[in-house]
Amino acid sequence: MRKIKNPWRHKAGYFCFGCCKDNEAGVKMDFYADGDQVVCFWHPQARYQGWNDTMHGGVQAVMLDEICAWAVMRNMQTTGVTSKMETRYKRPVSTCDTYLKLVARVTGVNRNLVTIEASLFNSAGECCTQAVCTYFTFSKEKAAEMGFSGLEVEASEVTEQDAIAACEDCTG
Repeated sequence: MRKIKNPWRHKAGYFCFGCCKDNEAGVKMDFYADGDQVVCFWHPQARYQGWNDTMHGGVQAVMLDEICAWAVMRNMQTTGVTSKMETRYKRPVSTCDTYLKLVARVTGVNRNLVTIEASLFNSAGECCTQAVCTYFTFSKEKAAEMGFSGLEVEASEVTEQDAIAACEDCTG
């Protein structure tokens, strides 16, 4: 898999809760292209809990929504907005876990509506939360007006273990 370069990182006013490294309150997600899937490894923290040692469901939904957006950018080479999101919480997510893995892939396209399925797994590989998002995508011209010129990946391959180690360094 290859790390996806963040196309927004130098844009004025960029302060996304999901992926901006400069947003202290944010979750600071990084993304990787793995075939047609987008993958994220993330280190959970107590500051994102809803109940003792349990990750807040709203934060889980934010992360699933964010990775869906990146799946659209990666696979459709445009951007858009969430039109609908259905989230299913299957098991609690511990804020004490060593890492979480999120995976998303585009499952359908109907004109400018894109369906994406995403899952959040604990470090034991158990699926904890699932989401199906519908995105309203912008034309490539509109996306370009917003500053999106496409999504690129870094040249070097990254192992899953390297990505897991990197996620522990970036969330502090």
